[in-house]
Amino acid sequence: MHKKTLLAAGCLWLAAGPALAEAWSYPGWQDGRDTRVKALALLQTLNATLLSNSSATRTLQQWCADHRMASPAQIRALRNPADHKEASPEVRAQLQARPDERIAYRRVRLACGEHVLSEADNWYLPSKLSAEMNRQLDGSDVPFGRAVAALNFRRQTEEVKLLWSPLPAGWEMKPAAQGVAAGGLDIAPEVLQHRAVLYRGSDNAPFSVVVETYQRDVFAFPLAY
Repeated sequence: MHKKTLLAAGCLWLAAGPALAEAWSYPGWQDGRDTRVKALALLQTLNATLLSNSSATRTLQQWCADHRMASPAQIRALRNPADHKEASPEVRAQLQARPDERIAYRRVRLACGEHVLSEADNWYLPSKLSAEMNRQLDGSDVPFGRAVAALNFRRQTEEVKLLWSPLPAGWEMKPAAQGVAAGGLDIAPEVLQHRAVLYRGSDNAPFSVVVETYQRDVFAFPLAY
């Protein structure tokens, strides 16, 4: 099956190399088979919701509200204007940029309340945006999706990586360990990554490539026993 067909179906593949995990201290996250199954279900639900929506900002805001992670459940973009990363040849090709065309870069952390839910690297073509959109992106911390909402854009996910898996391969074929561990579930700092291209609704022109890395704070809420 073609990779994009798999991705469209919401299939995740596990990235190589273990990440340093940390015991989760929120109520209900004691390590055990049931907790790990719930964590996997939550991760798959978040992934499927992100894949089926054009705006990661809106998806994270709804996720934050549904899990009562902050009041009000408002997404803020925390930006460091000094951050810079050159666009790779692959990014330039995906944006169909001319050889001399400027590609802007923006790195933000999307937070809800005190919880950083994702970190995003975003390369975009200022020439494809309005002057007001560029002004907001250059001079404020507004989330990218909110700034360019008037473009009525669509999002095409190119790659999905599962950076942390609560359960080992083949877990469904093995007997469950009895009891619940005394400590919290170990969750890696980064749990999921999406790479996507955004296209303008008016002419289907690509204008942004984004790599979003979702953090363990997407689980920062009490888990029902």
